[in-house]
Amino acid sequence: MSAIEIVLLASLAAVLVRLLRGPTSWDRLLAYNSASNRVVGVLAIAAVTTGRSALLDVAIAYVALSFLGIVILARFMERGGGNR
Repeated sequence: MSAIEIVLLASLAAVLVRLLRGPTSWDRLLAYNSASNRVVGVLAIAAVTTGRSALLDVAIAYVALSFLGIVILARFMERGGGNR
């Protein structure tokens, strides 16, 4: 595991704290987006360092699904569904 992956995973732990304790639902949504970006980064770095191109395919699929999830959740919260 490279140093960059370790730093990304450590920052992922900090983002997960914000995801669980965020004061508003918008903070949690941004933390989810940031966490998914970090996971994609780790997958891409692992794909390059190990030479497995299948991990890049997984990263692309993950980022596409994550983007759709963010858009759907943001639309839901924008219409007043996230006021708890």
